[in-house]
Amino acid sequence: MLTNFLSNTYILALISCLGSFGLVHYMIPKIIFMVNHHNLSEAPGARSSHLRATPTMGGLAFFVALILNLFLFKHVDNDAIGLNLSAALTLIFIIGFKDDLSVSTPRARILMEIIAILIILFNINFHIESFEGFLGFYDAPQLILEILHIFIALTIINAFNLIDGIDGLASCIGISIFSILGLIFFRLNLMFYFLLCVSLISMLMAFLKYNFSHQKKIFMGDTGSLVIGFCIAFLFIRFLTLDSIHFETFAFKPENKLFILIAILAVPLFDLVRVIGIRLMQKKSPFIADKNHIHHVLLSLGWPHYKIAIVLGGLNYALAILIIYLSTWLNSWYMLTVLILIFTVLLGFFYKLKTTIPT
Repeated sequence: MLTNFLSNTYILALISCLGSFGLVHYMIPKIIFMVNHHNLSEAPGARSSHLRATPTMGGLAFFVALILNLFLFKHVDNDAIGLNLSAALTLIFIIGFKDDLSVSTPRARILMEIIAILIILFNINFHIESFEGFLGFYDAPQLILEILHIFIALTIINAFNLIDGIDGLASCIGISIFSILGLIFFRLNLMFYFLLCVSLISMLMAFLKYNFSHQKKIFMGDTGSLVIGFCIAFLFIRFLTLDSIHFETFAFKPENKLFILIAILAVPLFDLVRVIGIRLMQKKSPFIADKNHIHHVLLSLGWPHYKIAIVLGGLNYALAILIIYLSTWLNSWYMLTVLILIFTVLLGFFYKLKTTIPT
């Protein structure tokens, strides 16, 4: 009886939505109390836009809610990936938790992320044998494809981690990403992944209340941004490894799968490439933090946090819709040209904005 009840996708979605929102909403004040009690709040640094120490580790609530949801979703887990995802998320949570307590080295963080990604890739459903015409390429050695998946996942995780610089931004970007992915997986009848997106949206919406609060403010921290970033990477890899037959539901071409994912993560990826480019041109390490992110540019113009979060979240939506629409008409070479053009326009726009900031 209970199994049949939990096999209903719509009931599961409702339980997950309400349960995830309620659990995160309940846990955040407890985490704030714990962090303050043990004096673990994050002191404002040179890059911070805050003036007082603020509790972090909001991602602890995400992790607990995710593990409970993965147990709840096991009846619709047709790929038998839930156990792999639980193990991988635990590793990501550990490295994020350590980062929130004392900064880890980039090498240690990347090593743990690679191990977590490999745990996912142990599942037989997370493999492909072809580029499916991407930029004219089809067949490729399996090792090359696996290395590509690892590189893509690492890029996604760290791009999302870097975008978490002001109140609400990571949450708004995350909501935009999971809502688009959720719609895609729902249309493809891949309910495990759809439900995961629904639960993540609910968690982020519950977290936003406290992230924007003045009295009970908390950051998601590396604990949160790494967990959410890994979930995005996990869903992206599943999308990339779907059989071409699934895409008959949509009009876009299978060869454009990677460009569709770039579109869904447009703002964090643009920010990542832009910041790394600036650091390299300044002959600095790409791993050294600075104030060259696009949200820093908008902060310097006097924009409040909530406005930046909403505008950049909306920009992410707009770019995703535009590029997904174009992917139904253009082949991968034309799509590459479009992406380069969009990147160049955005680069020029934010360069122009930065030059208007008084020194």
